[in-house]
Amino acid sequence: MNNTLKTLTITTTILLGTISGIVITPTTVSAQPATNIIAQNSIADGSFVTVEKNHPTSGNARIITENGKRYLEFTEDFTTVTGPDVRVILHRNSSIPVKVKEKDYINLAALKNFNGAQRYELPQNINLNEFKSVGIWCRKFNVTFGYVQLPLKAS
Repeated sequence: MNNTLKTLTITTTILLGTISGIVITPTTVSAQPATNIIAQNSIADGSFVTVEKNHPTSGNARIITENGKRYLEFTEDFTTVTGPDVRVILHRNSSIPVKVKEKDYINLAALKNFNGAQRYELPQNINLNEFKSVGIWCRKFNVTFGYVQLPLKAS
């Protein structure tokens, strides 16, 4: 046996002897079916403006489409003051007065949180071209805390 073969035999014996106590468990990797995720597309965005000075509201909002659905999203920097029966409304005008008239808005949902990111699904039967802004509004006292203009972007 030549020296190279002796060295290979010794090295193999040492390696196998070293790893002989290790148990190797085979794993099976299976392919997962691909899900059809359509990337989100922002169709409107803007920044909140405070309407009533005792109810400061700030942050950003946007309307997106995702997998065929539309959502209103508030970003992580969204904040407003607490109040009773605070709602998210869609308003027909680009600015919202302190007191709103029933014919000028639709009540989308109760505000989920007074701070931070949140998402609201927009019903498909709502024509967003009829609404120019989103408001944070106290139904109990008919007081708008703040609003964001959300003009739709040209497609």
